[in-house]
Amino acid sequence: MTRKRRADAENNRQHVVDVARVAFGAEGLDLPVREVARRAGVAVATVYRHFPSRQDLVTAVLEDQVARCAADLRAALADPDSRRALSTAVRFFGESQVRDRGLVEALRGPRTAFAEERRAHAEAFAHLVRRAHDDGVLRGDLTVADARVALAAIASARSLPAPAVRKLTDLLLAGVLRD
Repeated sequence: MTRKRRADAENNRQHVVDVARVAFGAEGLDLPVREVARRAGVAVATVYRHFPSRQDLVTAVLEDQVARCAADLRAALADPDSRRALSTAVRFFGESQVRDRGLVEALRGPRTAFAEERRAHAEAFAHLVRRAHDDGVLRGDLTVADARVALAAIASARSLPAPAVRKLTDLLLAGVLRD
């Protein structure tokens, strides 16, 4: 029988995940668990109580990251304005590339534990592109594959300073959206 966690224990666990996401996003997945614990203001034993292994903590952070991406895409899909929806999704993607540099590589590749979720995210993005195309918001010759090239360009620039990635995102959107 599995016991339900106390609310304070669940809040503590989520706090560790949130701190680890920011830390791993900025500095990579090799950051020591003791440093995550220090930044979270908890003992290392507290981290290990919630996450028996380092990999358990990394997995929880990556699951959280994937869930955040899915929530961003759901919000974009729910927006009735196809221009704003696509622009928002692309900007979310660009911000994530900058903010979560250390997590992005762990989520890439066909063999990751999140390959199915990545496919679902790709299909949601494709839906946003098709909807914007159908609404006449995109240049007529632009395809879903072209829009994915724009995302790849943003992803390849993630090592640049955040303002440069934001500028690239704006330039790419200006190039694909009709006035």
